[in-house]
Parts: sequence; C-alpha cells; structure tokens
Amino acid sequence: MSKTNKSVNLVAVITMCFIFAMISFVTNMAAPFGVIWGNQYEWSKMAGNLMNFAAYLFMGIPAGKMLIKVGYKKTTLIALATGFVGIVIQWLSSRSFLGGSAIYVYLLGAFVCGFCVCMLNTVVNPMLNILGGGGNRGNQFIQIGGTLNSLTGTLTPLLVGVLVGTVTASTSMSDVAPLLFIAMGVFAVAFIIISFLTIPEPAQERNAKVYEHSAWNFRHFVMGAVAIFFYVGIEIGIPSQVNFYLADASERGAGILTNGAAIGGAIAAVYWLLMMIGRFSSTLISGKVSTRTQMTVVSAVAIVLVLVAIFVPKTVTVNMPGYSAADGFAMFRVPLSCLLLVLCGLCTSVMWGAIFNLAVEGLGKYTEAASGIFMMLVVGGGIMPFIQEFIAKAAGYMNSYWLVVAMLAYLLFYAVIGSKNVNKDIPVD
Repeated sequence: MSKTNKSVNLVAVITMCFIFAMISFVTNMAAPFGVIWGNQYEWSKMAGNLMNFAAYLFMGIPAGKMLIKVGYKKTTLIALATGFVGIVIQWLSSRSFLGGSAIYVYLLGAFVCGFCVCMLNTVVNPMLNILGGGGNRGNQFIQIGGTLNSLTGTLTPLLVGVLVGTVTASTSMSDVAPLLFIAMGVFAVAFIIISFLTIPEPAQERNAKVYEHSAWNFRHFVMGAVAIFFYVGIEIGIPSQVNFYLADASERGAGILTNGAAIGGAIAAVYWLLMMIGRFSSTLISGKVSTRTQMTVVSAVAIVLVLVAIFVPKTVTVNMPGYSAADGFAMFRVPLSCLLLVLCGLCTSVMWGAIFNLAVEGLGKYTEAASGIFMMLVVGGGIMPFIQEFIAKAAGYMNSYWLVVAMLAYLLFYAVIGSKNVNKDIPVD
C-alpha cells in the first residue's frame, strides 16, 4: 500500500470513528429524556427510545441501497442533515406554546433522529470493517470506533443528569436545551468537515449489479441479524432500567429520596464508561484473541452478572459514584444489583463489533446490502426495552431482567454455533 493510500485510510478511520461517537451521542439522549417526559406521562419513559429505534425498521434497507447508489460520503452527509433537523424538532418540544402536544413533537424528533443514526450506522460499520481488512482486524477497527461511541454514551446521560438534577413537576425539555444546542452545532460542524473529506467508495468501485444470491442466503448472517436485534435491546435495556430504578423514590424503586434522577443518570453513565473501557481493551487483544472467543466469554459472564443481580436483595448496598446538586460528584449507597448490572457494560462493549464482524464475514460483494438489513434489525433497541419496561411495571424492575437473560442466552448460542459460515459455496467476488 502506498504512503498516499495509508494517509487516506487514516483520515477515513478517524472520520468513521467520529461518526461512531455521534451515533451514541444522539441515541443516548432518549433514556434520560424519558425520565423527564415520564414525570408527565408515565407511558412515555421508553417511547422516545422506541421511536428512535423504530426508524431503523423503515430506514435500514433503504440506507444499504443508498450506499450502493450514492456512496458512503453522500449517505453520511444526508444523515447529518437529517440529524440536525431531528434535534431542532426535539428542541421545539420544549416550547411552551405547544402545550399538551409537545410530547408528540418530541417523539417526531426522536423518530427523525432515528433515520439519522440508522444511516450513520449503515455507513460506519462496513467501512471500518473494510478498512481493517475484515476478520479479527476488521473487528479491531470497529472496536476502536466503538470506544469513542462509548465515550459520548458516557457523557450524554451524565450531562442530562447534571442539567436536570431532581425531576419535579416543573422539569421540562427546556432544562436540557443547552445539550440540544450542542448537538445542533456538532451536526453542523461535522457536515462541513466531511464535505471536504475524501472517503473510499468500495461499493461504487465494484460497480454493484443485481446478483444471483443475496445476504439472506447466508445462514450465519441471518442469525447474526437476529443477534443484533437482541443485542441492542440488551445494550439499551440494562442501563435504562437501572436509571429508572434509581430515579424511582418509591418502595418499588431504589428509594433514593434526593436527586435520584441525577444519581441514576451518573450511574448509568458508568455503564457506558465501562463499555468504553471494554472496547478499548478489545482493540488491544482482537489481533490475538478471535472474535468468536471474545463473544462467547462476554455472553456467558453477562448471564451470570444479570442472574445474580436479579436475586440479590435490595437491602444489600454498595458505594457507587454519582452526582447530586448538593454534594456534586460523590459516592452514594445504591443496591448491589445496580453495580452488577452496570458491570455488564464490560461485556456488552464487545458484542456490537463482534456480531457485525461475524455476521458479514465472507459476504464480499453483499456487504453493503447486508449492512442495511443489519441496521433494520437494530429496531430491537426500541422494541425489547419497551417490552422490558412493560414487564418492569407489571412485575418489578429486577424481574424485567429475565428478558435480558433470555436474549443473552441467544447471543451465547450465536457465538458458539450460529456464527459459523455454512454457505461458503456461494460466490462473493
């Protein structure tokens, strides 16, 4: 590879990692915003998250086709413009003149932002995998991007918690307007920067045609798409319910009477911080430890952590870092189950990149279309946490994690058996 190509690839990697960070920044607003809206409408706690991920169902396949038709760069620019509009709509929901219709304006904004992050995800995952050359190194590149993704995922709920403090009857979206303005600025700056960058266009270089087969003909890809459906439900559901549990001052929740929402947001941020640490660690070992081995280990460990969290009594508590308006950043006593669930961040950190890497391995010319299908199944991040929230209301916060255990069991199965490519006879060149 020439020196020029190396520099182009480096720019492409940095660009894709930045986009990966933006995805988490937008997505992770939903849960803490849900705490605000849930104070006014109990049904709306996970509604914004559901709308955000519902967009994947509609945009996944079209986004994959966009990669083939207009390329990675134009798809990225369209996504950034869409994200800016979505954030503006969410900001409009904070305006008092909307009255009772504000919640629906917010949900529309969350839906539009979902289109944005779906397109960005469709771009960034195959690009990083391609830049890494596929295999373990491709997974390594995805984990590098995922590290920055987790960094912004850590900061977003933390910033919302700091801005909101204690959720009261008067708390509204106007309290988090500064964060929305930051998001608008980030989208605008990113659009300008990427407009001037050169990004590789592998799909267009292949002059994509109508092929005899499709990604659906690969069993390991289909099972991987189901795995990502469950994974995103796990990734979102674990910290969201921890956040709601700690913010609930009643006997049903953790019973933290002062600044529970802020403490919950800060502790949920620890989950994303651990995801960042886990992804960074994976970048160091992915060249030596296979993707399948990593996926098997973390799935098994996560099952154990969640099971123990379900059964440990609420009265057993530990100190964890949190935030309150009175004390600032300090250590607070919270149920041990929260610590165990937060530790799952180390496990889920590896899963996204590992599943994508295993699912598209050996797909060759079907990779772009597969990425679009893959993103369509990310709708699980809206559906499964919504179902978990329903279970939490009916049977309690901790019992809702039985759904997480079941999903983790499937991921373990996929790592051990389902990810093996049994369709190697299909031509992919």
